[in-house]
Amino acid sequence: MLEAHWVPEGYAAPNSQVYPWQWLWDSCFHSIIWAELDRPERAMIELASALSTQDAHGFVPHMNYVRHPEFHASLWGRTGSSSITQPPMYGHTIAMLRSRGIEPPVDTVRRANAGLRFLLERRRRHVASNLVLLAHPWETGCDDSPRWDDLCLGGPFDLVRWKQRKVELVEAIDADAVGSPIGNHAFQVASVGFNALVAFNAFELGLEAPGLCDALDERFNVASSTWIDAGETEHGSGRARTLDGLLPVLVERVPARARRVLETALDDQAYGGLYGPAGVHRAEPSFAPSTYWRGPTWPQLAYLLWIAARRHGFATLAHELAVRTVAGAFRSDLAEFWNPDTGEGLGAIPQSWTGLAWVMAEAEGLSDPAG
Repeated sequence: MLEAHWVPEGYAAPNSQVYPWQWLWDSCFHSIIWAELDRPERAMIELASALSTQDAHGFVPHMNYVRHPEFHASLWGRTGSSSITQPPMYGHTIAMLRSRGIEPPVDTVRRANAGLRFLLERRRRHVASNLVLLAHPWETGCDDSPRWDDLCLGGPFDLVRWKQRKVELVEAIDADAVGSPIGNHAFQVASVGFNALVAFNAFELGLEAPGLCDALDERFNVASSTWIDAGETEHGSGRARTLDGLLPVLVERVPARARRVLETALDDQAYGGLYGPAGVHRAEPSFAPSTYWRGPTWPQLAYLLWIAARRHGFATLAHELAVRTVAGAFRSDLAEFWNPDTGEGLGAIPQSWTGLAWVMAEAEGLSDPAG
């Protein structure tokens, strides 16, 4: 699959027909998969390509249009790349490559450090919580998540209205002198999932993430066993229980709480599904297991929870997360995402990042993942 999606510009397209461009966190995951497949040269080329559009202040765009620089230029107000970022998974990617004896070039590591420092030092913080603010909901990677429903102005969530609102939010991005996105005056939201990935990736590179873990601790809600976004959504849709809201478990410092949270990812009354964790808690009114970002299993989120379980030493939880996610990946024909109860493939099929199932299968000794 990765070979079939490889393009000469130096990356595996997520899907050659649906997603021909380069996306930041996709390529970071692809690099991990290439390394697992004993292709270190491809792993390093793809990671370097993902960081190649970085600007002078360290900002890393989430999309690279190297194949057609003018594409979407009217949307972003620039050519060659987008004007927002995505979860900075390059810190974890470098750590994973190093764990396999692969040392990325000095320039790649320098760019990764600069990308994280941009988010930690230049991006605006939410005053009350001290969490890093988003510049756009797309920066979380969770495009149509019910966490944003209150921001879909004019009534309940409506896909057409939300698409227009997302364009309006691109136009409202606040940029610094070199064009780096430092916030958004029309979107004052600090995502707990995004902040957790900033802290996690910083720690993977040996960097500090001042105040983020303490700030995330304050956002945990005991009654719902999840973390709650800060800012405009915290009294409304930002309280929706979604799988990305569990990502602070990656940097959780209380083992008992980490276990309780991860158990909900396997609980069939919460997020648990036969073919991987659902993207939205089953008790949420918005839960729709076959609708984009409203309930399906997403392999990259399942992978991150699996990483969290392994790092906390919860071997049984990690193994079960892997078994279910791998089963879903293969049953869906390596789909972009899938129904957690039936394994029906949804979105683009196949999607490159679903190769993460192979990484999980290898680590957990699942010798017959297709079965």
